[in-house]
Order: sequence, then C-alpha cells, then structure tokens
Amino acid sequence: MLHVQNIEKYYGTKNNVTKALDRVSFTVEDGEFLAIMGASGSGKTTLLNCISTIDTVSAGDILLDGVSVSNLPAAELARFRRERLGFVFQDFNLLDTLTIEENIGLALTLGHGDAGAVQGRVREVAGKLGITDILGKFPYQVSGGQKQRAACARAMVAGQSLLLADEPTGALDSRASKNLLEIMTEMNRSMGATILMVTHDAYSASYAKRVLFLKDGRVFNEILRGNRGRSVFYHEILDVLAALGGDVSDVL
Repeated sequence: MLHVQNIEKYYGTKNNVTKALDRVSFTVEDGEFLAIMGASGSGKTTLLNCISTIDTVSAGDILLDGVSVSNLPAAELARFRRERLGFVFQDFNLLDTLTIEENIGLALTLGHGDAGAVQGRVREVAGKLGITDILGKFPYQVSGGQKQRAACARAMVAGQSLLLADEPTGALDSRASKNLLEIMTEMNRSMGATILMVTHDAYSASYAKRVLFLKDGRVFNEILRGNRGRSVFYHEILDVLAALGGDVSDVL
C-alpha cells in the first residue's frame, strides 16, 4: 500500500542546513497497524508530514497505492487528502454546530457526494463502530468515547486508504487513551483499516503490529509483535528505546 523510498528532507539555508530525514525506506502493507517511534528531533513528525502531503521531500519518493504523493500538482492535493488519507486527532476536531452524522459525512458532502449515498455510507461506518444511536446528536451531547468513535468514523467514511495518527493519545488521560487505542485496534482488525501512528509512548505503540524506530533521521530498528501478547511487546519496545541511547524518558 505505502512505499517510502529513500526519502530525504532538508531544512534551512545553504549555510545552515538541517537534515531531518536521511534515506528513510519502508513499506506498509494493506491492513497493517504500524507505529513510528523516536526521541524528539528523530524525524518522526517530519516523516508523517511528508506522507500526509503537508510537507514535501527533498529527495526520494512516497507512493500510496502506486500514486506518487511527492509529485502531485497542487490542485490535486486537497482531493488526494480527502479521498485517500484519514486523520485521527487527539482532540477529535468535531464541529459543534453539526450533528454527529453531519460531522462524519462532512468530507463526502464537501466532495459533492449524493445525499442518499452519503447517508448510507455514514450509517454503515457508524454501525461498525457502534454509534448509530447518536448520529442525530451534537458533539456536546455525547461522551468523550463516543466523540472518539465519531472522529474515527469520519476518518474512514470516504474509504480512505491510510489512516494517519500523530500522537493521538498525547493530550488524553489514561482511560481515554486506552479507549482510543482499542477503537483503533478494532478498526484495524474488524474493518481492515491500515493505520500509521506516530507516538512517543511505548504503551500506545504496543497496540501496533509493528514498530519502526527512528534516530537522527534514519531507521534505527524495527520489531514485529507477531503472536506475542501486548505486555511482552511493550517490554520489547522499552528495550529498543533504551538501545536508542540517552534517557529513555525522552521518548516515553
């Protein structure tokens, strides 16, 4: 699904250049749940920004379903983001003036989708996430967990190829974090969602099927969860973080 091919990213001017990404390559398979970890300054957010087309690479290429996101004309970028990429935010980003149903279907509505088809698709995704009964309510009328499910439904409603999550639990308490991670796991397992999550938190990363570690803009290591339990995988993640060097608390 996603192919990141020897990408490099430079910032700054000729006399003061910072290399944020240094020949990073990896592949994300359809239906995979991948976490990307690294200390501050490791390049993980820059990498996500390049994949999401918020930023552009200096060298190399990024392909999603065979389409190069690095060379898309500006006029096509908005459509590409709307139709191919879903975004999971830690603060939901739901509009209080719209119902849950309208929030979920917003991207389809903006894309001038048929009203009946939009409603059908919204109800299909909402049913899979167990929130059909709140579609007529407004965000301020539902619980935090229901808002999370609504935000995740919105990220998938257009049939997006890839869901991107940047520190999705960073501002959440432990209960809300666990709830969101379980929702994302449910989306991955039962709905086939392909998820790429950037996180500094080993607990969050332990929900993924594979973890990729960055250091100084390069791929340092990666580990697969396989059939191991999440607790075992969590401690393996901590071991790799310790091997990254420095204070482990920098990436926890």
